[in-house]
Amino acid sequence: MSSEHPWLAQYPAGIPHTIDVDQYGSVVAVIEEAFERFRHRPAYSNFGRVLSYAEIDQLSKLFASYLQNDLGLGKGDRIAIMLPNILQYPVALCGALRAGLTVVNTNPMYTARELKHQLCDSGAKTIVVLDNFAATLEKIIADTPVRHMVTTGVGDLLGMAKGGVINFVLKYVKKAVPPFKLEGAVRMRDALSKGNPDTFKPIKLGHDDLAFLQYTGGTTGVAKGAMLTHGNMVANMLQAGAWIGDQTKPGEEVIITALPLYHIFSLTANCLVFMRLGGLNYLITNPRDMPGFVKELGQIRFTAITGVNTLFNGLLNTPGFDKLDFSALHLSLGGGMAVQRVVAQRWKKVTGCPLAEAYGLTETSPAACINPLDLTDYNSSIGLPIPSTEVAIWSDDGQTLPPGEVGELMVRGPQVMKGYWERPNETAKVLEDSGWLHTGDVAKMDEKGFFYIVDRKKDMILVSGFNVYPNEVEDVVMDHPGVSEVAAVGVSDEHSGEVVKLFVVKKDPNLTKDDLVSYCHDELTGYKRPRYIEFLDELPKSNVGKILRRELREGTASEQS
Repeated sequence: MSSEHPWLAQYPAGIPHTIDVDQYGSVVAVIEEAFERFRHRPAYSNFGRVLSYAEIDQLSKLFASYLQNDLGLGKGDRIAIMLPNILQYPVALCGALRAGLTVVNTNPMYTARELKHQLCDSGAKTIVVLDNFAATLEKIIADTPVRHMVTTGVGDLLGMAKGGVINFVLKYVKKAVPPFKLEGAVRMRDALSKGNPDTFKPIKLGHDDLAFLQYTGGTTGVAKGAMLTHGNMVANMLQAGAWIGDQTKPGEEVIITALPLYHIFSLTANCLVFMRLGGLNYLITNPRDMPGFVKELGQIRFTAITGVNTLFNGLLNTPGFDKLDFSALHLSLGGGMAVQRVVAQRWKKVTGCPLAEAYGLTETSPAACINPLDLTDYNSSIGLPIPSTEVAIWSDDGQTLPPGEVGELMVRGPQVMKGYWERPNETAKVLEDSGWLHTGDVAKMDEKGFFYIVDRKKDMILVSGFNVYPNEVEDVVMDHPGVSEVAAVGVSDEHSGEVVKLFVVKKDPNLTKDDLVSYCHDELTGYKRPRYIEFLDELPKSNVGKILRRELREGTASEQS
C-alpha cells in the first residue's frame, strides 16, 4: 500500500493512517459528550460574554424542545440558520441537530434572489435570522416554503444591560437594522422561554441521516445543496482531530473564530472539532474591522487560529498586530483559498508559528489534505491526505497518474458527501460509483506523496475563500435589458486573491458601467459583484458558439501584469 500511496511514509509520528468512524453515531453524540465532559469549561465567547458548555447544553436543549413541541418539526425537516458569528449560532445549531433537523447554513449577506433560491431549493420550513438581515427575508418569504421564523438581535444573549446597548446602537445609531415586518415571527428569547427540557425528546440518529445541506456551486452552476451526513461530519471531525493529535490539550485551547461559522471550513474545524476538544471558540463578529479585530486579539491569550489567506494578510498589515502576545499560539491553519508564500513567511516571522495550508471542498466536509503541523517552512503544497482518505491524480480517461504528472485531483473517503440535494444528474457528474469524487481541480503529486494544486477549477472564481461561479453572475447580468452578451472571469487581486471582472456586449448603446454596478449591487452578494467591467463589440467563441472564458482571462492577465 505504501508504494501505491507514498504519502503514508510521510505521516508525522503518532498520527494513525485510519480512523474509526463508528466511534460516534452522530454529530449530536460528539456534542453531548463535550457538554458532559467539559461542562464547566468556557465554550463560546462574544462581545465579552462567555457561555460555558453547560449553558450551551441548557440553551440548545430549550431550543430543541421549542422546535419539536411548539413548531412540530420532526426528524429530517430542514431549518435555515442565517446568523453571523454570535452566541445564538451555536445555540441554534446544537438545538436543531439535537431535534433531528437538517441544518441549512445560510449566508447572512445573501440578496433576496439568492436567499429565495436556497430556501426554495432546500425546502426549509423554518429560519433563524438576525434582525439586521430580516428585511431581505421579508421580500421573498411569501414565495418560499418557510412557515416558521425566529428572529434575534446581536445583543440578545449578551445580558440585559450590554445586550440592550448593543442592539440600540446597531438599530438607531449605526442604522444597521433596516425596518422589517415578518408576520408571525417569534423572538429567539421567547422561543427559549417556551422550551422545556422535560419535553425534549432525543432523536435516534445514524451515519446516513443528513446533518447539513451545505450550499455550494460544486464545479459549475447555481448553488446546490451538498448532502453532508452525520457520518460525513463525524468522520471529518475525527480525521482532523487525529491530524492535530497531541498538538492540542483538551479543555485548554482558545481558538479564534473569525471565518463565519456558516462556512464549511469554520463549521467543521472551529465549531465542531474544537467543541470535541473542549476548546473556547472566541467569536469575531466583524473581522473586516481589522483595527477592532487586532484590539480584541490583544485581550486574549489564544492558542489557535484558522483563516483564509486574505485574513492572515490583513492582520499582518494592520498596525499593532506584530506587538501582540503570540507565546501561546501553536496552531495556525489556512484553507479556503491558496496560502501565498509571502504571507506564510511573514506570518511565521511575526508570530513564531508556522502557517499550515489545508485543502478541502464543501463536498468533503471539508478537509481532504493538510500539511504536517511540524513543518518549519512553507512548501507550496496542500499537504498529505488525512487519515482514511485516498487522494489520486487521474487522467481524462480515468487512469491513475504517477508522481509528477498533472491531472484531476480525486478524493475518496468517509467524509465525501452523499450527493447533491435532489440533483441526481449533477451528483453523477462528480461522484463515481466507486466512491471517488471529481474535485475539478488540476493537481500533481511529488515523489513523497505531497499534493500541489496546479490550477483551480476551470471557470470558478475564488474571492477571499468563497466560490463565485460565472454562470450565476452571467445569468443575473443577462437579465439587464441593456445587455446582449456577458462573460464573467476572475482576475488577480492582492487583497481578495481574485475578484470578478465582466466582459459585456451592449444591447443598449447608452448602457454604462455605473448602470451595471448599481444593478449587480441589488442582485448579488458583495463578494460576487464585479470589481471591473469592460465593454466589447463581441465575445470570443469556439466553433460551436461556446464563450471562451480562458481567452478573456489570459487577455486580462497580460493587461494587468
